[in-house]
Amino acid sequence: MADIFREIDEEVRRDKAAQLWKKYGWLITALAVIAVVGVAGWQFWQHQRNQAAAGVGARLEAALKSSRDGDSGQAETILKELAAGAPAGYREIARFRLAAETGKGDPAAGAAAFDALAGDASLEQAYRDLARLRAAILRVDLVPYAEIKQALEPLAAPTGVWRHSAREFLGVSALKHNLFEDAGRWFDAIVTDPATPQAERQRADLYLALVRGGPVTVQN
Repeated sequence: MADIFREIDEEVRRDKAAQLWKKYGWLITALAVIAVVGVAGWQFWQHQRNQAAAGVGARLEAALKSSRDGDSGQAETILKELAAGAPAGYREIARFRLAAETGKGDPAAGAAAFDALAGDASLEQAYRDLARLRAAILRVDLVPYAEIKQALEPLAAPTGVWRHSAREFLGVSALKHNLFEDAGRWFDAIVTDPATPQAERQRADLYLALVRGGPVTVQN
């Protein structure tokens, strides 16, 4: 008797399933097609994006190679193209590289290009600070220590991301202008900071030796 009731129950379920399929089968099929098309579209978009990124990466590498080979004109042409139309991320890299390339031939113009990056509110603060640092580095041989100090002292704070480089070039600028007390203070800050990279600490030790030597007197 139980077998009969089970067969009847299964028959009812099959009939209901058939009725549901007849009524909603088109919707289920449509949803399946949409899902397949959606997955295929997403995969195609991913493929296209990866292809575009690979192309932009190749162009960026070509610019860097031209720079290494001394062909600044070609490097700048490619970098300007990328700075204008590359996807986000690559575009910022190209802008920084373009400013650096400009600074090789014209430090003042390169510093101005980095100033523009430092003032770009669309960039993260760490990158804006990096641009400010790079601009000051290009100006070390061009402007008085007071101007370098105004630009870099905020970056030299104990929690500053770029504090090590900021302190080094503050010290270099002070040393160039025979301001030995200021120079010693900045180089001491590098040496006593436990987070200072070893290579930078060694350079600071060499600078401190120059500071301790004082001004060089030339005998006529």
